[in-house]
Amino acid sequence: MIILYILALLLSFYVLAVICDKYFVESLDIIAKKLKMSSDAAGATLMAVGSSAPELFVALFAIIMPGEIDPETGKEVGNEAIGVGNIVGSAIFNILVITGAVGVVKKSKLAWRPVMRDIFFYSISVMLLISVFIIANGSGEFLGKSSFSVLDTIIFLVIYVVYVLVVIYWRKMFPPNKVELELAQLEADTEALKKEESEEDDGPKPLWKKILYPIDFVLDLIFPSLKYFYVVFFISIAFIAGISWVLVESAVGISNILHIPKAIVALTVLAVGTSVPDLFSSIIVAKENKGGMAVSNGIGSNIFDILVGLGLPFLIMMLISGKEIIAEAGEIFTSSLVLFGTVVVLLFTFIINKWKIGKGVGWFFIMLYVAYVIWQIILVVVK
Repeated sequence: MIILYILALLLSFYVLAVICDKYFVESLDIIAKKLKMSSDAAGATLMAVGSSAPELFVALFAIIMPGEIDPETGKEVGNEAIGVGNIVGSAIFNILVITGAVGVVKKSKLAWRPVMRDIFFYSISVMLLISVFIIANGSGEFLGKSSFSVLDTIIFLVIYVVYVLVVIYWRKMFPPNKVELELAQLEADTEALKKEESEEDDGPKPLWKKILYPIDFVLDLIFPSLKYFYVVFFISIAFIAGISWVLVESAVGISNILHIPKAIVALTVLAVGTSVPDLFSSIIVAKENKGGMAVSNGIGSNIFDILVGLGLPFLIMMLISGKEIIAEAGEIFTSSLVLFGTVVVLLFTFIINKWKIGKGVGWFFIMLYVAYVIWQIILVVVK
């Protein structure tokens, strides 16, 4: 049975990556153009939804799915820790691995003002998340549980609305400086070169792509042309929701069979899988001299994940049930502290390197993530 769960996870990760990259994000890009949204506004809203939809649906299904009865206490234990853990784990992956991959792929110079803006709001998001843990049950100390109230989730969503408004009006408040204009021109030149190269033959497909071709073929049959972009958008939503349900079921199954805490599975395996679309897209844009865009996308996705990915599903469920959501969250609280530490490391690294990232910085971030995963494995072994 464990093999079936693992296969389900791997196939779901691949299908999720294809749907998000090839259909969902593409349809969102067309919708943004039709609505005449600025690139900043589209990135902070529609594109954030596109890259973070897996985490959003995983969190939603994690709290909807019925829990299990604890044989010791006789009480039902829910799956909320999977939703929270997946978002926290994805955030750590995005900050360390995606930023690291950008540096490894190509040396990039960042426009420091928009990055500082995103880091500021991201820091607020992480501190809000940690505060929910610390004030659990009004005790003023961490008790191994996180208690989300309606007020908590409303604050999360309001902060995200403020972030979107700041992004929309950013260029009016702070017109592009010389460095930002130079980076924009470099991106434009690279985009023009990309269009020329796209007209050439792509060459033979790699072996793994040939093996998974039947999946691509079936998806192409199901999804219509992008000229029906609204239809593509809604079909993508349906698929992402269904795959997220499979991911949650598989994570719960693996957790039960191997007797691993659900939060650990969510913080590592599930988090990496749902972040694959972000990783692939970031590597692609980094190769196109858009390293700053890739880093901002990773940070912006984290802001959406924490504030909306947790705030919206939890608010919906609390309004329906009339009860606060309480999650067993010992491992998640510790990882949230690690998450705040990564923000500090990220900021100081950028400042020390004068807002440039290369292979040295890239591998440093990636190795930090490897160390984090090893630490999580050690926790499982010790317990």
